[in-house]
Amino acid sequence: MVRHFGRRGGGSVARAIGHLLVLSAVVLLAWGGGLLWFVSTIPPAGPRASGTVELLEHTDAIVVLTGGSGRLSKGLDLLAEGVAEKLFVSGVYDGVDVQELLRLSRQDPGELECCIVLGYAADNTVGNAFETADWMEEQGYRSLRLVTSNYHMQRSLLEFRMAMPALTIIPHPVAPEGLELERWWSRRGSANLLINEYNKYLVALLRFQIETLLEP
Repeated sequence: MVRHFGRRGGGSVARAIGHLLVLSAVVLLAWGGGLLWFVSTIPPAGPRASGTVELLEHTDAIVVLTGGSGRLSKGLDLLAEGVAEKLFVSGVYDGVDVQELLRLSRQDPGELECCIVLGYAADNTVGNAFETADWMEEQGYRSLRLVTSNYHMQRSLLEFRMAMPALTIIPHPVAPEGLELERWWSRRGSANLLINEYNKYLVALLRFQIETLLEP
């Protein structure tokens, strides 16, 4: 009796490849749909972006995450307006002090220096969250206004809420220079920035789900 092992084996390989291609297509479609959702939820900027004047809710502190244009200046403006008593800047380079930071932001060091605290320990968003959590606990604060770039806000909120689940966190997004949300897919710089941030958000979301499942 002659057995045709090759033909049967070839059919199994073809089916496996077909299943793999279908799975890859489903994953790619899900990833692409999630990316479109992610970009659609990015706000243009925080309150007053339209020029309207409104009373902002007071918080114990304002927290600015370094690394994007307009973040620090917005935090300083909010501090000057009395939105909070203290401004915490997370992720500052070693060697930079408050006076230098204010000069770089074209602010008078004498006016706000007493109310600004710099954090030097963080070098990424996870570090920002834990550094801020430690400082908030030291101060006995229960609420903060989070200032960061609009595209970075979703991941920042997720990390901050994981690190400080009992605290009130109010987002205050800033629209960075150079980021185009309209027809972003046709602009290489904006597309690369948003795709990279979306992938980081997925990793943070996965870690959040794992930590939630492992909680007693």
